[in-house]
Amino acid sequence: MDPERSALQFPCEFPVKVFGAAAEDFDACVAELVRRHVPRLGEGAIRSRTSRGGRYVAVTVTVPAESRAQLDAVYRELSASERVVMVL
Repeated sequence: MDPERSALQFPCEFPVKVFGAAAEDFDACVAELVRRHVPRLGEGAIRSRTSRGGRYVAVTVTVPAESRAQLDAVYRELSASERVVMVL
């Protein structure tokens, strides 16, 4: 896809959903990975919810995205983590 013809208009607030095994520090791990590309990630940008069975956690990070390249870097960083099961 041509980055100049993206359906997104930047800057924008973009929610990224990250799934992983339930652990007390999973949201902190996700925040650390995202902050490598989005240093100004604000308080309240991260919400998490544990699955009904308690085995997994879904973390939603609302990213103040400046560009498509930045979002792509966030997705690559998260997807490369052994702790992350899936990124949407």
